[in-house]
Amino acid sequence: MRQGRQRGLAPRGGGGGALFGTAVVRGRSMLPTLRDGDRLLVRYGVRVRPGALVVARFADGTLGVKRAVEQRRTSSGAAGWWLLSDNPDEGVDSRHRGPVAEDQVLAVVRLRVWPSPRVGRALSRR
Repeated sequence: MRQGRQRGLAPRGGGGGALFGTAVVRGRSMLPTLRDGDRLLVRYGVRVRPGALVVARFADGTLGVKRAVEQRRTSSGAAGWWLLSDNPDEGVDSRHRGPVAEDQVLAVVRLRVWPSPRVGRALSRR
């Protein structure tokens, strides 16, 4: 997945107090779990747990779907998350950019709605 040009995710919904939104995956960084073009249902404002797929905004403004591995402090000492790609040969993640601030982990992926629904454990690897 190329991260430089708002690749990785095309968000729909959110903001304005919405509880749920949708996202479209762009790129190959989350293979085999997610593929380019998959449509996701995401939930805003819920607790992130290790192993969850999340929608996050990196410091350069890039949005991406990544796996939350563990909580870590950012360089400023703020609470954050270490986020990784399921396909380590593609895309950019915390290995390249460091922890993502907790307030920039915007939503948790609840299910893939297209091309065929997958829920819960089917999206969790760890």
